[in-house]
Amino acid sequence: MKIGIIGAGNLGVSIAKGLIFSNAFTTLYLSKRKLDEIQEFSEYSKVTVTSDNLEVVKNSDILIFAVQPTQLEKILYEIKDELTDKHVLISTVTGFKIPRMESIVGEDHFIIRSMPNTAIAVGKSMTCLCSNEKGQKRITIAEAIFNRLGSSIIIPENKMQAATVICASGVAFWMRLIRATTQGAVQLGFDAKDAQELSMQTCLGAASLLIESGKHPEEEIDKVTTPRGCTIEGLNEMEHNGLSSSLIKGIQASFKKINNISDQ
Repeated sequence: MKIGIIGAGNLGVSIAKGLIFSNAFTTLYLSKRKLDEIQEFSEYSKVTVTSDNLEVVKNSDILIFAVQPTQLEKILYEIKDELTDKHVLISTVTGFKIPRMESIVGEDHFIIRSMPNTAIAVGKSMTCLCSNEKGQKRITIAEAIFNRLGSSIIIPENKMQAATVICASGVAFWMRLIRATTQGAVQLGFDAKDAQELSMQTCLGAASLLIESGKHPEEEIDKVTTPRGCTIEGLNEMEHNGLSSSLIKGIQASFKKINNISDQ
């Protein structure tokens, strides 16, 4: 696949690293205004860095947009005359809806929205996908790309804002939980490095158990909670202090904020 990433910032670079790691392209073009920040990628075979978005369009079949919402409209107007019927447009831009993209480049293009997270850099992203009517014919291409970089799921576009909170912002939420359990481990006597290792691997193990078994979290919790035991004592103390409630309220606050941004 001839892939171009327009906007090699944090997410764009993460996608590029994932593509390189999985060898998921024939050629890869990366564009950014400040080339010195992505120059290292030019050392990879079949990877080209440029500040010219039109060069990316002319040399790519699949275009991944990873720019700020305020930048995408200008870029679409800049490249629309160079788009052909072979191009697949994949936007990772928060809040920039498909009808708005169609109003600029036209409805007769394969348009797909994706919401990955930064774990895509290590091939572990959870990516949500949706498309316009024509894009349904090419959404399997997007699935193939993002499944090589983690997992993907197709959802209605009206759930993309919620998916952004759970999958993209969610990485930060889980990082904060890992940090908290790391701090707890330090307080119990572990040094910082060992504490973080214990926290990270336990988090990975918990998620892997649910993925492999397909069970509800409470089923696995029941396996490690015994009557009057230390696990249920800790869980109850956390719930008394609002653990679940705080997480849910945080998710709701993020969702409210993202909708306010999109309405502006």
